[in-house]
Amino acid sequence: MKLLHLSDLHIGKRVNEVSLLEDQREVLDEILHLADKHQVDALLLAGDLYDKPIPPAEAVSLLDDFFTALSRRGIPVLAISGNHDSPERLNFGARLLEREGIHLAARYQGPQEPVILQDAYGPVAIYLLPYLKPALVRRFCGEEEIVTYSQAVAWAVSQWSIPPERRNVLVAHQFVTGGVTCESEELSVGGLDQIPWELFAAFDYVALGHLHGPQFVGRETVRYSGSPLKYSFSECRQEKSVMLVTLGEKGQMTVEPLPLHPTRDMREIRGTYEEVTARSFYENTPREDYLHVILTDQEDVPEAVGKLRVIYPNLLKLTYDNLRTQNTEAVTGAQQPEERSPLDLFREFYQMQNNQPLSEEQEAFLKTMLEEIWEEMP
Repeated sequence: MKLLHLSDLHIGKRVNEVSLLEDQREVLDEILHLADKHQVDALLLAGDLYDKPIPPAEAVSLLDDFFTALSRRGIPVLAISGNHDSPERLNFGARLLEREGIHLAARYQGPQEPVILQDAYGPVAIYLLPYLKPALVRRFCGEEEIVTYSQAVAWAVSQWSIPPERRNVLVAHQFVTGGVTCESEELSVGGLDQIPWELFAAFDYVALGHLHGPQFVGRETVRYSGSPLKYSFSECRQEKSVMLVTLGEKGQMTVEPLPLHPTRDMREIRGTYEEVTARSFYENTPREDYLHVILTDQEDVPEAVGKLRVIYPNLLKLTYDNLRTQNTEAVTGAQQPEERSPLDLFREFYQMQNNQPLSEEQEAFLKTMLEEIWEEMP
């Protein structure tokens, strides 16, 4: 059985107020082509279908086009919600969509039966676990105390009876400890939403969403497919792909990244103003790419953004790297407050005010309070 694993579409995403909708339409068309080429049996979509809880109409239309195209091909879709999605909105029409082969677990409603697919080796059970917070699980677990994300996911997984002789696949959207992050992801304060990969020991393959870089965590069959497009300049060096998972009989599996080739890449280029402007002429540099230009001139170039956009129309960001900016960084510190977690900032503030660090009890209390605040955030 061939499964195509993707995640973090973030349809409707804007980077520096520039819409990526057409780029998303093109990459979804490429994914459909890959599904046809490799004759996949099902598509696993591990959350963050939209970029906002209330997506714009054109984003909803694009996802509808994508699901319709898959349904017409007879390719089942097994999808969950992510932390960027609104479970209630995404859940609308889920029972009707199921008739068309679109299995959508948008809202956690306690343990749900897996979707069973069949091939020559027998059944493959696909378990769908939408994005979980402790508060979402507490309403189902009675007297049991659920405080952390790890406890929430562990409880949810424990409610399933998972036959070890059967091939079992999980689709989930969580931050697994050890995963490599980047700027475009929305993570909790102090890493409070992290969970250990060992919670997924019962599954042959775990199709993860949430982190935008393709990677495995713990073992090669616990995988993030990553986002299909680059959504921040911290992702410039990533090779975007989707995962082709081929299941043989129990214990036999291959995982192959299938590269994606967007029309417009996201890149950083560095040099003096003259070097950057000349590069478009003496190098085969795609001018339509989304760019972060880093100028090394010692003096600011007047109206540099406007001038550079004549050559590079999709210039999204311009910064300087020179003695002035380096000196500023040396004075203020390389790590700006907005790049540090609230937990780190409070530790530093407490140390300055009291000339001593937080005690273990104080830090534990603070983490609990931050987690409660995080759960209440929309």
